[in-house]
Amino acid sequence: MYTFELPEIGEGVVEGEIVQWLVQPGDVIAVDQPVCEIMTDKATVEISSPVGGRIQSLHGEPGDVVKVHTPLAEIDDGAAGAAPAAPAPAKPEPAPKAAAPAPAPKAAAPAPAAPAPAAPAPTSTGKSVATPAVRRRAREMGVDLAQVPGSGKGGRVLHQDLDGFNAGAEAVAPVALPQSKAVATGAEEHIKIIGLRRKIAEQMVRAKQTAPHFTYVEEIDVTELWALRKKLKGKAAERGVKLTFLPFFMKALTQVFKEFPNLNANVIEDPFTLVVKGDVNIGIATDTPQGLFVPVVHNVEQKSILEIAAELGALTERVRNGKGTQADFSGGTFTITSVGNIGGVLATPILNIPEVAILGVNQIKDRAVVIDGEIKVRKMVYFSPSFDHRIIDGAVAARFTSALKALLESPESMLLELV
Repeated sequence: MYTFELPEIGEGVVEGEIVQWLVQPGDVIAVDQPVCEIMTDKATVEISSPVGGRIQSLHGEPGDVVKVHTPLAEIDDGAAGAAPAAPAPAKPEPAPKAAAPAPAPKAAAPAPAAPAPAAPAPTSTGKSVATPAVRRRAREMGVDLAQVPGSGKGGRVLHQDLDGFNAGAEAVAPVALPQSKAVATGAEEHIKIIGLRRKIAEQMVRAKQTAPHFTYVEEIDVTELWALRKKLKGKAAERGVKLTFLPFFMKALTQVFKEFPNLNANVIEDPFTLVVKGDVNIGIATDTPQGLFVPVVHNVEQKSILEIAAELGALTERVRNGKGTQADFSGGTFTITSVGNIGGVLATPILNIPEVAILGVNQIKDRAVVIDGEIKVRKMVYFSPSFDHRIIDGAVAARFTSALKALLESPESMLLELV
């Protein structure tokens, strides 16, 4: 019997949370077959078995946090008491006794027939080989991975395999949607908070308990910026780039940080130290089917608005498809969170510690504004940045936001600064 322990899965990683088991007791697995998904503070990874055999038992349930070198599974690898199998006879003969426990090699079978393409795959047992991102996407699509032929190495199911399978399924029936559970009146449903949702919860609690922060609200007239973006959208599209407002906001921040460098910074709690950054690495809070992620666009100060837009589009697409790397989420110095595309008037964002500030961008709306004694309709938006009050005073926050407002309300002068 082989005891399979949680291996070391990264520098400084001492524990991980079981996200899901990919096998069950009784399953026969091959060497290097994924057994479970483990979430650490840095990433979600598949943990593969170094041996093949039959799963006898599993240790822990989804949501349990296990230490490195803690047993995950007991695997009967046939090592104890295994006797060598007798040579196969030249002609097929009925065996007088039971064969060895291991299945006969494929080479000994007479002329193995190729599987029929239309034949259904075996019922799902969790044995399909796929990355966590593919498994997650399959669950969202309501697709049984065991039914999907894998074109990758060793039969691994790839994203394109899912797309092809789903396209074929849609031709005959709609894709199964995850069923929502309606809770009857007077009843309760207890949902264990695990995985990414728990990581988000832990981060929010740390932020609130560690950094007393406040929010400052300012209204910004983006009428001229709206017109400028509209003018440039077509040229950006010709280069295959979707131009949103975010790249303008990000580039404007790089200019404001020259005057307020302490806002592009991280805090080290022990010893209590402010680390002012020379690089401007802006994280963008991104809503995905898996939950909230904050991928980072690095060195924004070195890039043009078009380059930022292109990188931002590719980055968010990777993250939403579950293909983000550890580098995509590391090194942030400042964060933008925007819910303007959903609605609402303003929000008070929680800091993404160890950063000292976060910019909340809200919905752009037509509003009646008094200009030189006349009422005019302008494109207006509320910015609601939050600040770590241990580091940033209210007056500094107000001056920072006013400087950002001035740049965005005169986008031509901003562009002159950015060339």
